[in-house]
Amino acid sequence: MRKSLALVPVSFRIALREMRGGLSGFYIFLACIALGTAAIAAVNSVSSAITASIASEGRTLLAGDIRFELNNREASQSELAFLQKFGAVSQSVGLRSMARLADGTDQSLVELKAVDESYPLYGELTTEPAGLAASLFAPPEESTYTALVAPLLLDRMGLSAGDHLLIGDARFRIAAAVVTEPDALSEGFGFAPRLMTSLAGLRATGLLQTGSLVEYTYKIRLSPSAPSIEDIREASQRDFPNAGWSIRSSNRAAPSLTENVQRFSQFLTLVGLTALVVGGVGVANAVRAFLDSKRTVIATLKCVGAPAGAVVMVYFFQIALIALVGIVIGLVVGAAAPMLAMPYLARFLPISAGPELHGQALVLAALFGILTTLAFAIIPLGHARKVPATALFREHGTQSKGLPSWSYLTATAVTLLALATLAIWSAEDRFLALLFVGSMAVVFAVLRFVAWIVTEIARRAPTTSSAALRLAIGNIHRPGALTASVVLSLGLGLSLLVTLALIDGNLRRELTGNLSERAPNFFFVDLQRDQLDQFRALISEKSPTGVLAEVPMLRGRILELNGMDVTKIDVPPEGRWVLRGDRGITYSEKLPENASLTQGSWWPENYQGEPLVSFSEEEATELGLKLGDTVTVNVLGRSLTVKIANFRKVEWESLSINFVMVFSPNTFAGAPHAWLATLTDPTATAEQEADILRSVTNTLPTVTTVRVKDALDTVNRLVAQLAIAIRAAASVALVASILVLSGALAAGNKARGRDAVILKTLGATRVMLIRAFSYEYLLLGAATAAFALLAGGVAAWFIVSKIMNLPATFLPSVAIGTLLVAMITTIVVGLIGTWRILGQKAAPVLREL
Repeated sequence: MRKSLALVPVSFRIALREMRGGLSGFYIFLACIALGTAAIAAVNSVSSAITASIASEGRTLLAGDIRFELNNREASQSELAFLQKFGAVSQSVGLRSMARLADGTDQSLVELKAVDESYPLYGELTTEPAGLAASLFAPPEESTYTALVAPLLLDRMGLSAGDHLLIGDARFRIAAAVVTEPDALSEGFGFAPRLMTSLAGLRATGLLQTGSLVEYTYKIRLSPSAPSIEDIREASQRDFPNAGWSIRSSNRAAPSLTENVQRFSQFLTLVGLTALVVGGVGVANAVRAFLDSKRTVIATLKCVGAPAGAVVMVYFFQIALIALVGIVIGLVVGAAAPMLAMPYLARFLPISAGPELHGQALVLAALFGILTTLAFAIIPLGHARKVPATALFREHGTQSKGLPSWSYLTATAVTLLALATLAIWSAEDRFLALLFVGSMAVVFAVLRFVAWIVTEIARRAPTTSSAALRLAIGNIHRPGALTASVVLSLGLGLSLLVTLALIDGNLRRELTGNLSERAPNFFFVDLQRDQLDQFRALISEKSPTGVLAEVPMLRGRILELNGMDVTKIDVPPEGRWVLRGDRGITYSEKLPENASLTQGSWWPENYQGEPLVSFSEEEATELGLKLGDTVTVNVLGRSLTVKIANFRKVEWESLSINFVMVFSPNTFAGAPHAWLATLTDPTATAEQEADILRSVTNTLPTVTTVRVKDALDTVNRLVAQLAIAIRAAASVALVASILVLSGALAAGNKARGRDAVILKTLGATRVMLIRAFSYEYLLLGAATAAFALLAGGVAAWFIVSKIMNLPATFLPSVAIGTLLVAMITTIVVGLIGTWRILGQKAAPVLREL
């Protein structure tokens, strides 16, 4: 041990002296490490910047220190007095409704928000023209109230400041466009443009009816003497246990956005790690080629008495120093990423961030870079240690057919285990990370197997009459062939791109084709019982072939599962949405037509026993529920505990009327509620749909009409934007694959140069050699593309059909595109690498043989 430590300073000095000659042979190594490290550092730095900005701007994003939200009812006098004793309270009311022109020629769904004069308690509501936010509270002129609207609504309906709109039974004058709404982010994603007015204006619309889907929000700016937010939360639950309000504090102003950013960041981190691992193959190739080029130096060191351990140390230090340079380059890019990305993201999100280093993100990226370098460099170093000096002097490379010693294999295994552990430990969803790590191991093993199959097929291929093709096939299976390197480097990146392309294609196909064909044409919300007959007659007149479905509609929030507070239950991420906020609920005497029982039995007609509920099977599984468990739900300020009677399979993808919970009718006997309806008419044209929308809006102005195609178009645009970001990230892995491919080809250029000289001496022309190399790269590219299509197709099928529960279809365009990308990439990169060696003179090469 002491002898080994004594060799460290000497080995380090030799390594530094030898590096004075430059980094020749290590540029691919450097690029691979820098690219992967930069991807991970950039993704995590931007994610940290966004989440930190949301946390620091929590009060502004919430427009208060703490928010209490009730559904379908206002706070009682005692509840309001409870809130007011902690500080200033601002009330707002939100709902969806239809805004229409006064002449009835056009209409649009809007997210209506009514506020009081205290709004906002933090931040600023800005308008264009500026300074008109206070005009919301001006007294109505000739029964006309003031409204502020999103620019999108102005564009959609061809309006401008000063024009008038009708909502429900009230008239509004547009005073200005909303530029910034401080608490918009905390209120979640909306499918429709914003329209803001005063509480008095909302009351004049007549939309606040029994059973209407309305959210009442109370935000508090705490006084200096107020207790802590946690104490207020506990006091509210103690004093008003049945209030059913949702409580959110400024330190979690936008939890959904934060979780989505973290999930997206995790996905992109795994993509960056894929690029880094692919780059690891390039590291191994570069190290092997570098050590092969240093055989005379290694031989000299051994001949003058340098122990094998010292030789390994010399080149370990060189590899470590070059990797450090690549890691530093990647960290610099990653550190700069938030400064470049945040001004762009600020156009879409109310976030701000100054120049700041996100240490945890950078340290994580550096650890990934270090572990990847070690994992792929140790075995080539072990091979160099095994080769004797005599073999090196006889022009043999450092590659050995056997394995290095157990110490090197153990070190590699430990490093790979540390890399996998870091990937899993740093992930938000560790099961997903574990699945990723396992998939990477399987893919690497399968790629090696594919390379072996390709080699064996080439070895057993029948002899052809074409000399160029014979040479190409021989190059695929000869000793030192590039087959394994090409298949391994290009296969992983292409598989990832195929998977993402198929997922994106299937989603778009479902949204624009299958889903829109199966989905209803319209949803009608907030129908009152006394409007049903008029509504049915109108739909029957306008769509005689349409199918109208109606169900009672209430809103409820799950408070407890089996008597345990849901806020204290550790729920998997995929099931949290059920417990977040209020859910639409209904009751039914019969099993819904679009559902099927999987466990339990449906209650009989005229059932009058204890309250029962039917739960969606998928969501119940995610929450860990079973038959006979109890669920406590708050509806209209009353807490009801019901027993799970059965589970049913729900086809959410049909977009028809579906609910997580369907209750027995006696549960809500006498409770006020509205109705929800859908209209399905596959034969309806766009003109007929427009006529239906216009007629319902003008005849029943308090009913909210949602055209499903418009909602699907909005989702499709979001999917398209996400797809661009995901494909851009995945292209990093493909770039890494191309770099590795370039490195692998460059590593074999010396041997190919010798082969080319010998063949030219024997009469081969440059054209024939180019044709032979092209055939070789074409065959390798086609084999790699075939694997990528198979692996990516299986992965996409599993994600689309098993996780997203959508029909999965193989898309020929993706297959053709993948095949072309693989073959063009291998041929172009291969010929670029071999073109120069075809022109070298024969004499210098022949002298060395």
